[in-house]
Amino acid sequence: MDASCIAVVEDDNEIRALVMGLLDREGFVAVGCRTASDYDRLAERQRIDLAILDVMLPGEDGFSLCRRIRAAADTPVLMVTARSDDIDRIVGLEIGADDYLPKPFNPRELIARVRAILRRTRDANRIGVSAPPERWRFAGWMIDSGARSLHTPEGKSVELTGGEFDLLLALVRHPLRVLNRDQLLDWTRGRSAGPFDRAIDVQLGRLRRKLHAHPGGGTLIKTIRGGGYQFTAPVERG
Repeated sequence: MDASCIAVVEDDNEIRALVMGLLDREGFVAVGCRTASDYDRLAERQRIDLAILDVMLPGEDGFSLCRRIRAAADTPVLMVTARSDDIDRIVGLEIGADDYLPKPFNPRELIARVRAILRRTRDANRIGVSAPPERWRFAGWMIDSGARSLHTPEGKSVELTGGEFDLLLALVRHPLRVLNRDQLLDWTRGRSAGPFDRAIDVQLGRLRRKLHAHPGGGTLIKTIRGGGYQFTAPVERG
C-alpha cells in the first residue's frame, strides 16, 4: 500500500470528499484542507508528498499558495482549475506547478497524474541511494542528477523547479538533437501528459530566463521552427 500523504486543498465539500475517496481507494493517505491556512497547519504537523490545489479558494487563492509552497519546499503541486481558459493553466505552470488538471476531470486521469508526479519525485530521491549519480558538463556548466543541482561556470547554484530540472535533463541527455514537444512531454511527464503542449513552451520559457541570467546561458537552448528545441552545447558525462 502506498503511504504517500496527499493534501487535497478544495473548498467545495463534495469535490474534496470525492477526491479524497478516490485517493484513499488507491492506497494513498489523503488529508482534506478547505483553505490555504488549513494547508499551512497541516504542513507544520507532517510531511506532504503532493499538494492538489484548487485555484479558487476562499481567502488566499491556489496560485498564491502554490508560489509559497514552491518558495519554501520541494513539495510537488498539481493545480486544479474549473476554468476552461488556458491562461489559468499557463499561470499555474509559470509559478512552478508540476502539472494541472481542468474540471470536470476523469477520476482515472487524476490518479494517473498523481502517480506520475509521485513516481518522478521518488525516482529523483532514489537516484543518490540506489544508483551512482549522473553528472554532465557543458560550456563550463555542470548538472548533477543525483543532487538535482545545476551550477554555472562561476560555480553559482541555479534554483530550478522539479519540472524545469527534468526538462533541462532531457535536453542535456540528447545534445545537438532536435527534440519535438511530444518527446519532451513523454520524457518529463510520462503518460500523464495531455494534449496541452504549451506546457513545454511555458516551462522552457521559464528555464531559459533562468539560464539567460548567467553568462553564456542564453544560447544553450535553441528553438527550431516547426521542429522543436535543440540543446546547442556539446555535453561530456562525468
